[in-house]
Amino acid sequence: MRRSDLVRALARVPVPSSPRAELEQVATPPEAAAELLFAAVRWDGLGGRAVVDLGSGTGRLAIGAALLGAAPVLGVEVDPKLVAVAREAAIAAGAAVEFRVLDVLEFQDPTEIILMNPPFGAQHRHADRPFWDRALSLARRSVHAFALADSRTFIARRAVERGAQVLETHPVAWELPRTFPHHTRRRVALDVDRWAIRTEHPL
Repeated sequence: MRRSDLVRALARVPVPSSPRAELEQVATPPEAAAELLFAAVRWDGLGGRAVVDLGSGTGRLAIGAALLGAAPVLGVEVDPKLVAVAREAAIAAGAAVEFRVLDVLEFQDPTEIILMNPPFGAQHRHADRPFWDRALSLARRSVHAFALADSRTFIARRAVERGAQVLETHPVAWELPRTFPHHTRRRVALDVDRWAIRTEHPL
């Protein structure tokens, strides 16, 4: 699949209709999602690899991974309303993805590759940390994820503590549209990085 085709497919995945600020339910931009997914292809080759999307929302990363050949693909999301949207979106896209309603702290299944766009901690400080800790402990091959640029030191330190290797940290274009009532501007540019981390934990 060409990148332009993937971006169009991901753009058709709905964004949350009534996003919850406390859960930072912000949609992953289709272009950024495609960049992360093609980085995963470059580093790992997604074809036939088991993938989990932690905090999968309406399913853009999980659906994109399945469209690029990953299998099996699982999305883990705490909000049942978003899971319902994701399931419909996967069917519409022709993507084989399972979605579970589950808090990230309750997920304990090791997998080859973990993808995620976790909370950035804008509403609750350190809201991203449970996601990173779970990802770095459960991914048997690699983690591909987004984070605010000011989290670089924390993530790099956590990776080293887990015996993982940072393969790549790359800035991505990320504009946040007005999403919640407290947002006063139509859109704002965020300093977001894309991470590729090799975990290589034994099975």
